[in-house]
Amino acid sequence: MLQVSGYGGREAEVVKILEEDIIFGRLTPGERLTEDALLARFPVTRHFIRQALVQLEKLGVVVRERNKGATVRTMGTDEVRQIYEVRELLQRHAALKIPLPAPAGLVEELEDIHAKYSAHVDRGYLRGVHEMNDAFHVTMFGACGNPYLVEGLEHYMRLTLVVRAKTLADREKLLVSRRDHERMIEMLRGTDNEALAQLCVEHVWPSKIQYLGEMEALAAPGKAA
Repeated sequence: MLQVSGYGGREAEVVKILEEDIIFGRLTPGERLTEDALLARFPVTRHFIRQALVQLEKLGVVVRERNKGATVRTMGTDEVRQIYEVRELLQRHAALKIPLPAPAGLVEELEDIHAKYSAHVDRGYLRGVHEMNDAFHVTMFGACGNPYLVEGLEHYMRLTLVVRAKTLADREKLLVSRRDHERMIEMLRGTDNEALAQLCVEHVWPSKIQYLGEMEALAAPGKAA
C-alpha cells in the first residue's frame, strides 16, 4: 500500500480514504478531484490536499494536468494490455528464480498472510483483501533474490490497482484467487518452477479480462461512451 512519508494521523488517513474511494469505484475513472471539494470534505490544509494528489498520482490512480487539475485515472484497452504484458513477464521471471523447495520460514509466512486474506474474504472486508493480497505476492516474489525485479513488480502492481479492484466485489473471483494462493503455497513446497510461474501469470488474467471486456463493451457501436 501507499506509504505517505511526512504525514501522520488524520492527514495520512485522508490519502488512504481517497485511495480507497478510487480503487473501489466510489470515485469513477475520469472524475475530477477539485481542491475545493476535497477541502470541504476533509479538515486539512490546501497544501496537504495538493500533496495528497501528488501521492495518489505516484500510486497511479490519479492524473494531474496543468490548467486542468486532477482526475481519476482512465486506462484504455491498449494501455491495460501493455501494462499487463510487462507485469506478466516480470512475475514469470520472478517465479522462475525462486529457489524450490522454498524455505519453511517463507512458506509459514505466506500461510499466515493467506489466513488473514481468507478471513477478510469471508468477512467481505475489501481493504483487508487488497492489502493482504499485495502482501502475499510481494513476500513470495521477494524470494527471487533480486530486489530490483521485485521493485519493478511492485510498480506494475500499483499501475494495475484500478483494474484489479474491479474483481474485489466479485466473490466468485475472490474464491478463485484464494484457491490460487493455496496452490502457490503447495508449489513452493515442490520443485516445479515452470508450473509455479505459469500459475502466477494466469492468476492475474481474470481482472484483466473483466476490465477489458467492460471497456470494449462501452466502445461498441450503439453504446454510451
